[in-house]
Amino acid sequence: MRRFTLRTGIRWKITLAIAAVGALTALALSLVVHSAARVSMLESARDSELERVQYIARTPDAGRKPIWGAKVNDPELPAELREKARSGRRGTYIQETPKRAPEVWAAVPLGNGQVLSMHHQFRESANMVRDLDRALVIGSLAVVIGGSALGVLIGGQISSRLRKAAAAAQRVAHGDPEVRVRDAVGGVVRDETDDLARAVDAMADALQQRLEAERRVTADIAHELRTPVTGLLTAAELLPPGRPTELVRDRAQAMRALVEDVLEVARLDGASERAELQDVALGEFVTRRVTALMPEATVRVVADEIVSTDPRRLERILGNLLANAARYGQPPIQVDVEGRVVRVRDHGPGFPEALLREGPSRFRTGSTDRAGVGHGLGLTIAEGQARVLGARLTFRNVAAPGGAENEGAAAGAVAVLWLPEHAPTATGSFPIIQLPG
Repeated sequence: MRRFTLRTGIRWKITLAIAAVGALTALALSLVVHSAARVSMLESARDSELERVQYIARTPDAGRKPIWGAKVNDPELPAELREKARSGRRGTYIQETPKRAPEVWAAVPLGNGQVLSMHHQFRESANMVRDLDRALVIGSLAVVIGGSALGVLIGGQISSRLRKAAAAAQRVAHGDPEVRVRDAVGGVVRDETDDLARAVDAMADALQQRLEAERRVTADIAHELRTPVTGLLTAAELLPPGRPTELVRDRAQAMRALVEDVLEVARLDGASERAELQDVALGEFVTRRVTALMPEATVRVVADEIVSTDPRRLERILGNLLANAARYGQPPIQVDVEGRVVRVRDHGPGFPEALLREGPSRFRTGSTDRAGVGHGLGLTIAEGQARVLGARLTFRNVAAPGGAENEGAAAGAVAVLWLPEHAPTATGSFPIIQLPG
């Protein structure tokens, strides 16, 4: 079952977090302020109402004709407050109504069982509370908007630094040893991003040193093997004719080819190779080389073009691609030239998934069908030589025709060489090839 994932930037996560915290804080403070203000206003109204009814009770006509709207034994007086006044105590009462403003009651005993009371609605204070609520809502929105803007600013800074770090790390992953993530991140403020950048730089340096050490060891071993292998070949030539002699010569030749390939891979890994450029007509050049290397292959020139490249390295790439197609694929083998693009296709089972996913890997021939054949350096060398030319070598499979029963099957493998529009410079750098699509 495929899990649903939602990808969002860290900028918006920080913005959302700050806005949520700001909204919750503003809501809590608004509720506290609203409640405190309403209680304070009601208490003030109760005290004021009680003072007024006490003043009226001290007037001579309080029991017969009270002033200011006060009433004696008001039938609307709440029962709780009436019982309290009849027991000889003064008091106040807040009467809540669903659709009207609260009413504030105050009552005092007059003697002979009479109760003097008065009340008024909490209109003015209620309006003040509503105005306060409106101000609190506006203030809360301002806090949320301001917090969101601050979140965008802070999150944008962090996101920008992380993107720079990711881009620099990507360049390191693509083999640029001069890139330093810490320098790419920059900035005056130091935070966890700098710790991450320093860790990535340290890892890249350690990995580069390890790869360089492995390359030197590989080159040294291959170089040391060259002399005894050459002696072995010379000695094999002195053996008497026969089947055993042919087997010895064949294995010695294979060992020498392996040693030469390993040395070539070591030189390509060292990034010291430089292309010796010449202007060649690509279609004519490919036709002549393919005819010499593999006469049974068919060549089709869709569009010829003059390119500035190294003919020796281009021939090496073509030879390895044709050898790979002949060894692991099936005929017919087709070579197409279209402008600066060269395609080599066979009609075999296609490239292994690991190669399509990760690219060529030395000493790995791919699927079990190819086990025991070759040593897996052909495509690695072709890719390295293409890198020296500033070209791009890609691999894909041709889908087999048919319905669902052939889904996932391949009807051949295609290696595509994309030559650059501009030749490599004297320093070995070259423009990035923009692939179509």
